[in-house]
Amino acid sequence: MSIKIIGTGSALPVKQVANGELTKLVDTSDEWIRERTGIRSRHISTGETVASLATQACQKALQNAGKEAAEVELLMVATCSPELALPCTACQVQDKLGAVHAVSFDLNAACAGFLFALHTAYAYIASGIYRNALIAGAEVLSKIIDWADRSTCILFGDGAGAVMVERCDEGGILGFVQCSDGSRGRVLSCGSRPLNNPYASQTDFETYVQMDGREVFSFAVRQVPASIEEVLEKTGLTVEDVDLFVLHQANRRIIDGICKRLKADPDRFPVNLDRVGNMSSAAIPVLLDELNAQGRLSAGMTLVLSGFGAGLTYGACVIKW
Repeated sequence: MSIKIIGTGSALPVKQVANGELTKLVDTSDEWIRERTGIRSRHISTGETVASLATQACQKALQNAGKEAAEVELLMVATCSPELALPCTACQVQDKLGAVHAVSFDLNAACAGFLFALHTAYAYIASGIYRNALIAGAEVLSKIIDWADRSTCILFGDGAGAVMVERCDEGGILGFVQCSDGSRGRVLSCGSRPLNNPYASQTDFETYVQMDGREVFSFAVRQVPASIEEVLEKTGLTVEDVDLFVLHQANRRIIDGICKRLKADPDRFPVNLDRVGNMSSAAIPVLLDELNAQGRLSAGMTLVLSGFGAGLTYGACVIKW
């Protein structure tokens, strides 16, 4: 028994910010950004929230799957940028959707969050606890970015993607791996609210994303191919058996580095980061929805999904579409 994706959806903020606009904020250029990241533009919230974007993406995924919100049994939102600590984003989405029968909760594994949520749904459904799940990856990263720091503000975008999954007897997820390395977690971090009570107060506290770009790059081009090769070995497949590699969209150089390490055809690595930037947990489901809408996914195709991010967290899965 496994799970299969039966519907996809996505939502992006209305405002699109091209590289040229960022030159008014920091010392950079369109050419500098494109050469180092592959990004040309990204969508930035002017009022859209993680909950509202996730709700839109989930509504579209339900419509694509031909399902009603009341049929959803498990609802998860992967995010590292919620507006509220309480209630969780998933419960807000449940309310907006009218998914009255869904057990709802958030999951935070940063940029690998959607992948970890998909694997969590697999565990619940394969064990017989639930029959289906609605999973979203949603972020408004623009509120946790220092817009005076050119090393980070050029990278990230806002958006949400979602999938509807259900139990299946054949195909679906064939296998997965997921890992974390907390010992290197500080290479990519972001503070929350500082300690402030009648007995203690933190005065030196950073609430914006901090990143060691070289360390993240080195980690990604080494660990992602390794996790992909591991899951392919577990499923008895090879790189040549994979039709598409749907990777976290962090940086074009990282994707190219992974492609070279796997010795795979670059055409099998679809990319949309040039238009949306790095959307953390939303990256994979938004790209999946684009591929689905474009008719590039057909029954029987073999896909590898792989994500990596703060934690450090990373993993991969093989899906028979």
